[in-house]
Amino acid sequence: MSDLSAIKSLEHYINQRILGQERLVTRLLVALLADGHLLVEGAPGLAKTSAVKVLAYGIEGDFHRIQFTPDLLPADLTGTEVFRPQDGSFSFQKGPVFHNFVLADEINRSPAKVQSALLEAMAERQVTIGRTTYPLDDLFLVMATQNPIEQEGTYPLPEAQRDRFLLHVRVDYPTPDNEQRILRLVREQMREGKSLEEYAGEKVSRTTILSARKAVLSLHMVDELEQYMVQLVAATRNPGLYDRELENMIAYGASPRGTIALDLASRAYAWLDGRDYVSPGDIHAIAADVLRHRILLGYEAEADGVTTDEVIRRLISLVPVP
Repeated sequence: MSDLSAIKSLEHYINQRILGQERLVTRLLVALLADGHLLVEGAPGLAKTSAVKVLAYGIEGDFHRIQFTPDLLPADLTGTEVFRPQDGSFSFQKGPVFHNFVLADEINRSPAKVQSALLEAMAERQVTIGRTTYPLDDLFLVMATQNPIEQEGTYPLPEAQRDRFLLHVRVDYPTPDNEQRILRLVREQMREGKSLEEYAGEKVSRTTILSARKAVLSLHMVDELEQYMVQLVAATRNPGLYDRELENMIAYGASPRGTIALDLASRAYAWLDGRDYVSPGDIHAIAADVLRHRILLGYEAEADGVTTDEVIRRLISLVPVP
């Protein structure tokens, strides 16, 4: 089975279990193929956690779920030095961040110092305790969820933390038809005593994932399209060059990390579609998920009720496509 066939088989199975969330499933696979991390935001009960668990269970590797709470400590993520009274020495007890797939459930329920404990692991794939640095596995993916409607007892993610995520995906309610299908599926699972996340197919191997990532990086992108991508991200920093009304709507635009993320994500999106080249449509399809958490709106935009997605759509319509 080819790498693409294996990934598409996994995608099909996830869509059979997570009904009506095809867009979320695609973004999960894009993050996996682009070797990035994923932040999923949506109201309770929209299968955010289940989708991440189904993905992780369909791939060879260690999976660990961390329920973020206000009393969580950084050492609960990274691990800590444990004293050995037998010989008077200390040994490092690895934390859950050393697993291949880490689900940070309701990440905004913990204070900034705990959220920041993930920074080094997400950005540099390592954890430093004291004077010792411990490398993480090549296959390492943080998938975080957060609830946007409950503000009490939550701590908004710092800009530096949000920027470490390749994609920020927003999940909406399913259609009535899909909701009826969900009802029937859950009822069937309860009757048979099976777990919704249980993966029945052949798990995707680590070798397949790493090989697919190399194929994604090898996709063809013409120079003109690369320049267009750079101009699109640059437009978030100087929107006044394209539209005077946008000049005061963006306080801070996306950094070069946003350009790198857009390049990787659009390549992964095209590869999933079975093509060996990137088109403007790939960039447009994934741009909002790449940029929405990297743009900080100004007071004027907030006062007018303008959203980040609206600004991104407007910039896409204004920056000339080659």
